Amino acid sequence: MELVKRAIAAVFDFLQGIVVVMAVVVMIYLFVMSPQEINGQSMEPNFHNNEFILTNKLSYRLGDPKRGDVVIFKSPENKDIDFIKRVIGLPGEQVTLKDNGIYINGQRLDEPYLAPDVYIFGESYLHEGQTIIVPQGDYFVLGDNRPHSSDSREFGPIAKTDFIGKAVLRYWPLPLLGVIRRPTYNIP
Repeated sequence: MELVKRAIAAVFDFLQGIVVVMAVVVMIYLFVMSPQEINGQSMEPNFHNNEFILTNKLSYRLGDPKRGDVVIFKSPENKDIDFIKRVIGLPGEQVTLKDNGIYINGQRLDEPYLAPDVYIFGESYLHEGQTIIVPQGDYFVLGDNRPHSSDSREFGPIAKTDFIGKAVLRYWPLPLLGVIRRPTYNIP
């Protein structure tokens, strides 16, 4: 009889351990880090359809996005859909689209991650030759594949409150496993 009691106690201890581990995993998923799948071609050639990344959800609770951060945010048109883009314009900055380039406060932004000869055209929010000022608390975001990206040129700047987090690690496919680094820009 004592053997049965010890066996039952061991099973309950094991199950209790599983429940604690699952609770920790759920807390991490909800508040710290979560996986995301890339859907679409808006970030090519740097991120491709069906790749998987980890998103740090604490980054922007503790600090502000920086130019070049790859961010995940809720679509402005449908909050059930997540978008991935790159932060280009910061709050209070002037963003201009002209001569196939993006200008920040009048200075052309060097973007070495773009494919050669990519054409950057205006959309319904930001047109060729137009300058906008990014409102406080908002960020101007663009996809790396500018001809095939629905981004701030179309729907305007994104509120920081809509950001889910910062892409920090690509983990699939395995040959591309690595930390996602923010580029160095000619504009701070």
